[in-house]
Amino acid sequence: MRILVLFTGEYGQRHVDNLRRYAPSDWVIETWQTPRSLPIVLDYPEDYLPATLPPADLILSLAELPGVAEMIPPLAQRSGAQAVIAPIDSQAWLPFGLARQLREWLARLNVACVTPMPFCSLTETHVHAVRLREAYGGDLPGYDLIRAFARHFGRPSFRIAVDKPNGHITSVEVLRDACCGCARFVAAKMVGTPVEDALEAAGLHHHHYPCQASMGIDPLYGDTLMHISGNLMKEAVREALGDNLRVAYLRPSGRVE
Repeated sequence: MRILVLFTGEYGQRHVDNLRRYAPSDWVIETWQTPRSLPIVLDYPEDYLPATLPPADLILSLAELPGVAEMIPPLAQRSGAQAVIAPIDSQAWLPFGLARQLREWLARLNVACVTPMPFCSLTETHVHAVRLREAYGGDLPGYDLIRAFARHFGRPSFRIAVDKPNGHITSVEVLRDACCGCARFVAAKMVGTPVEDALEAAGLHHHHYPCQASMGIDPLYGDTLMHISGNLMKEAVREALGDNLRVAYLRPSGRVE
């Protein structure tokens, strides 16, 4: 798969570095660094595109300014891309309404598009988290490319082994990393952790990684995207631990059946 990554600064560069290190060997990762500032209104978005573009199957937009969304349809046409992933890790960079418009613009070009909020909510079937979670897909062949990407990067997924006699985690295998690399960071920190402390530890390790999901209250979630991202990490650990994670119940004194 040929992937063209649009990025603006350190946020996107971290994702690019992680992709190049851990993506399947037959993926080709190309980049285009977007302008760092754009006019509020782009009358002719194509005027801001590079003179030449590498051919691409999928465009991954990690831009940090909303004007880039208007440039993605002509970028898709010029590169031949059949699919676009444009995550929302901050509505200052890609507002939810503009993301909806982007999906509509690309649908007219027969280009599949998903806009997961946050990026680490992407799976092979769904985007977003908690009550906003929704399925994606359709007849466009580009959705197969998105699913192929999401098998490796998106919502964290682990396989965790536990030494049951002492109740400690002995190994953590990353089945699907967050594109930024946070899941691998958390996995490396979790070995040796008591199972009863695993969820809290996963949340703390996530917090210590330089996650750049927004720290402002998102109006749709009523929570910060960073907190949503942290909860997705904890849920992934909970799922991997399965029956190894015992839930403690408190019985009030004097309780009568």
